[in-house]
Amino acid sequence: AAPGDGVQAPAGTAEAAASAARTPPTTGWWIGAGVGALALVAFYALLSFQRLEIFKMLLSSFFPLLVLILAVLGSIVFGLATPTEAAAVGAFGGFLLAVAYKQFNATVLKESVFLTAKTSAMVCWLFVGSAIFSAAFALLGGQELVEQWVMGLNLSKTEFLILSQVIIFILGWPLEWTEIIVIFMPIFIPLLDNFGVDPLFFGLLVALNLQTAFLSPPVAMSAFYLKGVSPPHVTLNQIFAGMLPFMGIQVVAIVLLYLFPGIGLWLPQVLYGR
Repeated sequence: AAPGDGVQAPAGTAEAAASAARTPPTTGWWIGAGVGALALVAFYALLSFQRLEIFKMLLSSFFPLLVLILAVLGSIVFGLATPTEAAAVGAFGGFLLAVAYKQFNATVLKESVFLTAKTSAMVCWLFVGSAIFSAAFALLGGQELVEQWVMGLNLSKTEFLILSQVIIFILGWPLEWTEIIVIFMPIFIPLLDNFGVDPLFFGLLVALNLQTAFLSPPVAMSAFYLKGVSPPHVTLNQIFAGMLPFMGIQVVAIVLLYLFPGIGLWLPQVLYGR
């Protein structure tokens, strides 16, 4: 009889199914648990008073923001919420953090609303401007002209990727990522099929490339962001010198992603079966 027919299974069968469901921990699990326990013991053994204070500062400042970011992005990745709903979750989380840190007042609320309206208006006008630009560019034959020019160079897939990334890298100096994604990416996307490039893979390269461009002199927008929040005695030259190692890491990451695309594509393949 089927389970839903109202007939109870024999007691022995139920016990056998329950025992089969409760499998003992594997050797790998015990090894991982042991390594984690040893790491905790070593951490607390080496934890001095100064390190404890730093750890407390991280718990009160960095980790709440990390949890908020993971909650917003995780809800989108796992399909629990749309980007709009996830943004609402992020706004509510920011409100709770402001209350928890005792920083919430009428002035903060007014400034937050003003900055939100300003940013939203800027993004909306970017979309309007990009739509007008794309339409005019297409009507005037700009896309065909660019495609003919690129195809006339007889580039290989690697050469096309290098050329496109160099152009995007240079554009990343004076422009924000929103302008590049909304206005210039539509020029490159139609060319991807001609070279057999996965759009998702190209997007990952562009994301890493823009992060590198924001760290690169002579403009390096990230340097000016850091200068705005750093102490007065910290100079731009010091910030540039400190960012160079991170820029090198970004370049290595781009090369590794190109050589081993699975680094960036395995998670979408697991989640969405791409």
